[in-house]
Amino acid sequence: MFKSLFSKTETATESQQSEEQEKPRGSRSYTVGWLLQAERTSVIWDAPRPFRHDTDKNPIAKSVAQCPAVLDFDRRYFVVNSPIDLHLRLSSDKGELGITNMLFDKSPIRPEALAQMVVFQPQPEWRHPNRPVLQLMTSYVFVSDDPVYINQFPPFLQYNPNPRPGVQINGRFPIDIWPRALQWAFEWHDMSQDLILKRGEPLFYVQFEGPDPSASVRLIEAKRTPELMSHIDSITGVTEYVSQTYSLFKNARERRPERLLFPKD
Repeated sequence: MFKSLFSKTETATESQQSEEQEKPRGSRSYTVGWLLQAERTSVIWDAPRPFRHDTDKNPIAKSVAQCPAVLDFDRRYFVVNSPIDLHLRLSSDKGELGITNMLFDKSPIRPEALAQMVVFQPQPEWRHPNRPVLQLMTSYVFVSDDPVYINQFPPFLQYNPNPRPGVQINGRFPIDIWPRALQWAFEWHDMSQDLILKRGEPLFYVQFEGPDPSASVRLIEAKRTPELMSHIDSITGVTEYVSQTYSLFKNARERRPERLLFPKD
């Protein structure tokens, strides 16, 4: 009888182990690295930081500040700040679009440098004929060895007393195979209003998603290894040659080194 009872216990344990082995094991956290594609003038770019409300924490248990759903939502966003002060005004002369930096001589950025960083898309490429699309080139690259997508959003969690006169154009792509430099794209709706950006204030947010929606994200600074920089170079500028870059994901995945992300020393 004693032997029989032991035998049943052993069988139940083996069955439990078998069930656990069959369950899919999703990662409870993803590691994402960030780096700057170009080292030149890299000190003007702040490190991306987790979003945090700038208000005192409410100790009341039922307060919004203590809500698990709110906290889980907020902690999944990372803030990228504007590297420059900008005050732009649009003008149109005989159908020709013009732009003026309203800071004039007080502007900390030289006109030549501004022209390299801020550009307008050609009008045939706009989504609407009366809504110019402006692009601010950034040096931020995000990369992961996990199957992670990056999502780019406007800074909607923070109040802006001077709303931007248009909408940010957002994007989403896999950073495990496509670690390219991000751009800030802006569709200018109200051309009678100026666009004002301030250095050190949120320019946009990034948020990361993988197969496990409950997994957290650990953001680290990535090391500029030859393998990583070579892979970045292989996908840089491909939009000049093809219009549907998603069609290149298969090639990028096949040619990707086994590991791209190493923590910076």
